Amino acid sequence: MDAVAINNEKKPHVVFIPFPAQSHIKCMLKLAKLLHHKGFHITFINSQSNHNRLAKSGATNSTPGFDFKTFSDGSTADDGVEHIPTLAELWVHLATTFYNLFLDLVSGLETPVTCIICDGFMTYTNMINAAEKLKVPIILFYTMAACGFMGNYQAKALKEKGILPLKEESYLTNGYLEMKIDWIPGMEHIRLKDLSEMMLSADPNHLGLEYLSETAQAADKVSHLILHTFQELESSLVEEIRTIVPNVYTVGPLELLLNHISEKQITLSGYSLWKEEPECVKWLQSKEPNSVVYVNFGSIAVMSSEDLVELGWGLVNSNYEFLWIIRNDLVGGEPVVLPQELEDAVNKKGFIASWCSQEEVLNHPSVGGFLTHGGWGSIIESLTAGVPMICCPFSGDQITNCRQMCKEWEVGMEMGKNVKRDEVEKLVRILMDEGESVMRKKALEWKKKAEIATEISGSSSLDTEKLANDITKLSRN
Repeated sequence: MDAVAINNEKKPHVVFIPFPAQSHIKCMLKLAKLLHHKGFHITFINSQSNHNRLAKSGATNSTPGFDFKTFSDGSTADDGVEHIPTLAELWVHLATTFYNLFLDLVSGLETPVTCIICDGFMTYTNMINAAEKLKVPIILFYTMAACGFMGNYQAKALKEKGILPLKEESYLTNGYLEMKIDWIPGMEHIRLKDLSEMMLSADPNHLGLEYLSETAQAADKVSHLILHTFQELESSLVEEIRTIVPNVYTVGPLELLLNHISEKQITLSGYSLWKEEPECVKWLQSKEPNSVVYVNFGSIAVMSSEDLVELGWGLVNSNYEFLWIIRNDLVGGEPVVLPQELEDAVNKKGFIASWCSQEEVLNHPSVGGFLTHGGWGSIIESLTAGVPMICCPFSGDQITNCRQMCKEWEVGMEMGKNVKRDEVEKLVRILMDEGESVMRKKALEWKKKAEIATEISGSSSLDTEKLANDITKLSRN
């Protein structure tokens, strides 16, 4: 159903509830913009701190039919110094407060809510029960790959089979994690070690195992589920998930779907919680095609100062130019200070910034490779740009994403979590020297398939239309 058809009826009012992290917010904002373009009334709910940060990127400008609402996130101001809660602090805060905060917020909205699109990772706050209490249909949006979702979904089966929790901590190092899990279509021969490390504990009450199990199994309680992937990339997995949830929509890559909409028709812009530095793109302008390595470990991952130095020397010794994103809190929240010798060497070959417009950078002709932490937002953006990758996964679904990226999609290589300069140098050279004939070719093939999926008759375009139509039907019931 198109925007004109919906405008002739009562507009469905969809409330979005993102998990309070950069990649989740960005992904849900993009889908919200798409539905708004189709004539839906949108209310986007964010923590107060994240809303304030998002406002600086222009993402919260006043737009008819697109409202932003905030909830208290426990932030405080003392003597003019504001404390912005860490993700862990906010996670705990929401566990006990968000249910009632949400009900109060919805009750104060002028327009009745007709549908809730909730981040699957927010189901631990009892949002499914909240939807039942409000008598409003709820759709879960897992802003991740099908493989990431399915990996987490195995927590229950692994517990039932006695594989998890681990019998003892020694199982982490005695080869037990090499065990192959052979019952997941589309993830054949995946190993236990390729699943989230949050599952791999000898503690039967481990919070990570409980959380992943609860939030993934929430899919059993709903009839509609959204994934940020495209059918052609993970067809076997998507079909398997459709045996769990009757209605599954693949809506990725969202950026390509948005590209089909005129800029004049989208008044909201920006998705970043950090200030993006335009100097990054300006620096890239003078570089040769496929000559620059882009390095970014995302919005949450942290590393030691020793690993940072090893990474820096590996990049320098590769003899390739590089754009290196170093967040202010990348080294455990401590100020980042490079040894003078390394800083001098970096200044000759690279450019350092604290944040950038990643999609713009990845699509720049000079960028020939991406050294990433393997977050799904980064991987799908790299696939969309046709850029091969080196993956250094830190936690969560990054580990599963990395396995699929290397083994199934053949667009990258894995780097050890304990960063060594020789390994960084070697992998960067392979990526940039040999990527043209192997990984780069595969990456460009996936780029083309992503473009086809988001064309008018493509799988993701059709699923997005079906989603809009189904929300309208749900709103009438």
